[in-house]
Amino acid sequence: MSESSIATFGPLVDTHAHLDDPRMARDLAGVLARAREHGVTQIVAIGTTAASSRDIVSLARDHQGIFAAIGIQPNHGAEAEPGDWERIVELADAPKVVAIGETGLDRYWDRTPFPLQQDLFDRHLTLAFERQLPVVIHCRQCEADIVAQLEQLGRPVSGILHSFTGNWDDAQAFLALGLHLSFAGMVTFRNESLDPLREVASRMPLDRLLIETDSPYLSPHPFRGKTNEPGRVAWTCARIAELRGMEAEELALQTTRNARRLFGLEETETL
Repeated sequence: MSESSIATFGPLVDTHAHLDDPRMARDLAGVLARAREHGVTQIVAIGTTAASSRDIVSLARDHQGIFAAIGIQPNHGAEAEPGDWERIVELADAPKVVAIGETGLDRYWDRTPFPLQQDLFDRHLTLAFERQLPVVIHCRQCEADIVAQLEQLGRPVSGILHSFTGNWDDAQAFLALGLHLSFAGMVTFRNESLDPLREVASRMPLDRLLIETDSPYLSPHPFRGKTNEPGRVAWTCARIAELRGMEAEELALQTTRNARRLFGLEETETL
């Protein structure tokens, strides 16, 4: 599929984009214009550090249709300075903050000691519960660890397992905890090893399915390896719709309803 081969449909919500990344920030006006061209009407911009979260809150304040998720991503936990967590707690009350995170656990990278990751994850979960906001969860090679930590809460969790990469058993465990699953560009990759991921996208409950880009990462086929941006969520939507035997327009409407309900997004505030 080329850039022109995807017809405009929507509305679409990109539920996970790192808009403060220099690869997008230096041409944010162009990024947002291209997003609108492909039917994207709202974007949840993701903070990964205290400083990044502050910048995301400012972006949301200055742009219609952009909303903020604030937190310290697990791989940045060891970099956090004294007072950074308190800054996150303060930002949680800022206008247009619709989620806590990106938080979670990661065993792929060895950048933050795992006990510190678990402590930060618990802090984010508590803050999200106190503010009655959904949580955005990062999971890399630690599905069982996340399930175990969430089960200790003894209550359903409002939130997203973002850029889901697991199998059907993993999906069932996360869904049982109350989470939504969000799919990024990997579901479009041609690797046979990703067939279990496509199986989940085709089988999971439609009312818990979300889509994202994780921009500037994970650009979908046929743009794999290039800098990703929110407009390309349309390619992910089209592929999942194909897997489910649906029209892309129908899936776009459903995932947008799901995102707006979870994040409390006003449908009238658009890009």
